Amino acid sequence: MKKILGIYNSPEAHWVGNGFLVNSLFSYNDLGAEMSPFLLLDHAAPTKFRSASGTRGVGQHPHRGFETVTIVYQGEVEHRDSTGSGGVIGPGDVQWMTAASGILHEEFHSRNFSRNGGTMEMVQLWVNLPAKDKMAEPGYQTLLNADIPVVPLADGAGQIRVIAGNFDGHDGPVRTFSPLNVWDMKLNAGHTTTLTVKEGHTLALVILHGAVHVNGEEVVRETQMVRFDRAGDTITIEANNDVALLVLSGEPIDEPIVGYGPFVMNSDAEIQQAFRDFNGGKFGSMTAEHDASPQ
Repeated sequence: MKKILGIYNSPEAHWVGNGFLVNSLFSYNDLGAEMSPFLLLDHAAPTKFRSASGTRGVGQHPHRGFETVTIVYQGEVEHRDSTGSGGVIGPGDVQWMTAASGILHEEFHSRNFSRNGGTMEMVQLWVNLPAKDKMAEPGYQTLLNADIPVVPLADGAGQIRVIAGNFDGHDGPVRTFSPLNVWDMKLNAGHTTTLTVKEGHTLALVILHGAVHVNGEEVVRETQMVRFDRAGDTITIEANNDVALLVLSGEPIDEPIVGYGPFVMNSDAEIQQAFRDFNGGKFGSMTAEHDASPQ
């Protein structure tokens, strides 16, 4: 059984742009090496928005050196980027964006959601890329809810949506640059389940709603994360109530992590080059389209 190494509380929620009120469960600045290949996770907990004539969100910003994974639970998110890609994702949908060599990107509440108002909830996860892939071509993988395998747990304990990796013989639809699992899990009150991951891999649970008893030792509550030793290959989770959580596991990328804001590379020199390339227009361009000041 994997040993619990720590339970982490999220700091006070903060706004990202004017559309996402998020709890940051971890980032590359504090747990980069320990959480490899994962760099950051923000949970935009359920937040109600009134109808608005403008749009709310995050305007044009760059990324280089990693991938962003956006999981929508409630509401709708509209996105555009400097490659010309764009679209809307809604409840259950996932957007897996490979920034890699560099991309300009924006994320807003969809026009329909802004017009009608409602509750927004989503997660954004950053996944590191190995050095050999950091300058790959940028791209998107849009995963609709219907395309993500849903695997029931034994004895009616709950279910796992396999976004990436493999669970119980079911492969997630996303293509990854290194071996990893992203499982979107629901566990029903009063049930216990055992999860198995590969020996030597990073493993963490992020509790989005509810509370769990882990390995019969520790209670982990909403907006907390529990991190495990890489030795061992199993954990047990007991649900004290209905629980929603993310299971993150993967092969550590044993390379330096040097980050500055939206750039994560392997050296200071590469970060400086990212700024030069961004300022020199090498990330492409986007035409202004959104008014991000709702009335």
